[in-house]
Amino acid sequence: MNDYRRNIETWLEGWKRKENRKPLVLRGARQVGKTTIVRQFGSRYKQYIELNLEKKDDAGLFQEISDIHALTEAIFLFHKKRISEQDTLLFIDEIQAVPEAINQLRYFFEELPWLHVIAAGSLLETLLHENLRIPVGRVEYAVLRPLSFDEYLGAIGETGPQEFFHRLPVPDYAHTALLDHFHRFTMLGGMPEIIGEYAMHRDVQALGTIYRSLQESYKNDVDKYARNTTMVQTLRHAIDSLPREAGQRIKFEGFGNTNYRSRDMGEALRTLEKALLLHLLYPTTQTDFPLMPNMRKSPRLQMLDTGLMNFYSGLQPQLLVLKDLNNIHGGRVIEHMVGQEILASSFEIDHKLIWWTREEKHSMAEVDFVIPVEGHLIPVEVKSGETGTLRSLLMFMDMVPHQWAIRLYSGKIMLNEANTPSGKKIKLLNLPYYLAEKVEVYAKWFITEHP
Repeated sequence: MNDYRRNIETWLEGWKRKENRKPLVLRGARQVGKTTIVRQFGSRYKQYIELNLEKKDDAGLFQEISDIHALTEAIFLFHKKRISEQDTLLFIDEIQAVPEAINQLRYFFEELPWLHVIAAGSLLETLLHENLRIPVGRVEYAVLRPLSFDEYLGAIGETGPQEFFHRLPVPDYAHTALLDHFHRFTMLGGMPEIIGEYAMHRDVQALGTIYRSLQESYKNDVDKYARNTTMVQTLRHAIDSLPREAGQRIKFEGFGNTNYRSRDMGEALRTLEKALLLHLLYPTTQTDFPLMPNMRKSPRLQMLDTGLMNFYSGLQPQLLVLKDLNNIHGGRVIEHMVGQEILASSFEIDHKLIWWTREEKHSMAEVDFVIPVEGHLIPVEVKSGETGTLRSLLMFMDMVPHQWAIRLYSGKIMLNEANTPSGKKIKLLNLPYYLAEKVEVYAKWFITEHP
């Protein structure tokens, strides 16, 4: 399992080669594999030093030494490394445990640019306060998420289907195999421990203990960033409710069938969003740049992992037998997984899911996703059936100056033409669900090949 490659490794290699490289803060929820990936990346260096600031000895270095040069000398000496060796990666894990360490990152950049530094902390942004600030302009960020479908294929050893997945376009004869694998991936989700266990034993029934331990670990973390015992209870309720509420629009008031007030639950959900356990997706009502979320509208809830959603919602048995993922849970499962795959396609911390709504009298419409590509806003609908059922997408296309739209479904790659309500002719690229991770790549290909 540890032999498979995470796609962020290519991004990290680019970071390593930068001339004006800054310390990297690697973000991500707990259990998505941050420590594992940095250790694997560290093998590319002549020297690798790992600190865990939840350990007393490592934390003491930052708490007791303020001068950056003396601190660096102490780190190298403590870990028996040569400071003359400049091909060295320093990994500072659980950096949020020592505020002084966060403030020191700027000095690594300003005074020791030869030293490659990566810091990670799952709860970092939930703990920021007046005396704990990440140095603006002196660090850069990347985010690691659960495994993508591409990474899943590599993890379970399916290198043949993975090779076809990377062809542009995917050949028709590979469709059935890739769709079957994507069904299983959608059921399992992309948490590394889940996929590691499945890769070794291929026993879905044995995964329940791991799903439960993941959920409990997130609930146990709330003590570290809740302001008081009331907020602890609210946060734990929110985490318990995420799988049932994910994939749909929500209201803070009474979230999870309780009497919690909007203010309290809103604070709890925004806190969990900072911990990267969920995303609150506010829609845009615009059809041109710059896109702005409409915060007066109800957000759609995207949780960390579709597999957790399926397990706690009791949906996994149905996913084993269904032929079309759109036919379960009102289409919420596949829409949620598409969102997860689009997020996994980028390591930028500000990579967001965008969706569109129009809520006017006699003219209600929603488009699942909108992706900016080559200066165009491309609508993406996740839906089976005939093209004539894409009412919201066609309405959106009447409001934009281009002709390209995308539908994700269970079939093969196919190009259609369609007419909007006003009679405008558009080009519709139909892509199989398993290409959600590559939807931007295919959108660029679509625009180039069919101007």
